[in-house]
Amino acid sequence: MPWLLPRQVTPEAERELDRFLGELAERLSDPATDRNALVREILAQVLYASSFDELAERAPLAALALDPANVTFEAEYYAATDQEKFQRVKPLLWLWKSLDLTPLGQSIHSGVRIRATLAPFIFKRVGKNPKFFQNVEFSVGYNLELGDDVVVHRHVLLDDIGGITLMDRVSIADYANIYSHTHDVREQADVTLKHTLLGTGVRITYHATVLAGVKIGDDAMVATMAVVTRDVPPHAIVMGVPARVTRVKERPDCPYCARGEPHPADRVPRPPHRKGNPDFPELRPPGFGVRLAKPGE
Repeated sequence: MPWLLPRQVTPEAERELDRFLGELAERLSDPATDRNALVREILAQVLYASSFDELAERAPLAALALDPANVTFEAEYYAATDQEKFQRVKPLLWLWKSLDLTPLGQSIHSGVRIRATLAPFIFKRVGKNPKFFQNVEFSVGYNLELGDDVVVHRHVLLDDIGGITLMDRVSIADYANIYSHTHDVREQADVTLKHTLLGTGVRITYHATVLAGVKIGDDAMVATMAVVTRDVPPHAIVMGVPARVTRVKERPDCPYCARGEPHPADRVPRPPHRKGNPDFPELRPPGFGVRLAKPGE
């Protein structure tokens, strides 16, 4: 018996959802589409059963709040953000976040399908069958790469400003945090962007944190509440703060282990670290400018 059971909605609901998502994908595929106008119109219809123009006449403040042109995201305030790329995806991130707070977004059936429709128009690369649950947060969206059958659960943070790659069958549980930027401990404005890679079949469990620049090897698992500060080898299970290898999965059928070859995640080219603030252009080694505390300090 499969552990995930199929569920259906009424035929009427399925037809309406198919129509909505088909029209949405068609409009987004057209380079001439005004994405701000499209998003504000969709939100006016979903939230107020009204056209945007009608809503603007009777409730102008409510209408203004729906238009992505009238809202700001945290990423827009950072020099590290590619503003041209972000402005292209910003309306769709606003639609994603706004629909998450509606019955359409809270329903697993419709919410997952809506996000899967939006994903190829936001992320850098999207494989087959992406599955996002509600209230996932992104830094910029355009620096996220997904393999096939990636699952991201509720309230996950994907800080992709420095680049995040999630390879095939990655699963990230609720409230996990994946980072791709760091701040210097002496100068908060000194930001370094570091690409973060989660290999094939990696599992990140509840409330775990993966820090920027880490590579988690294929089939590895990060335990609940762990904080990963360094690379994790394939098949390893890491626990604690900072995370350490405490177990290794026995995989006698692993072809890469049998042949002594690198695993797929080991073959992914890693871009060099980059600076995110032009006022601090120098790349410094880890631990630069700090020392261990003396007893009693």
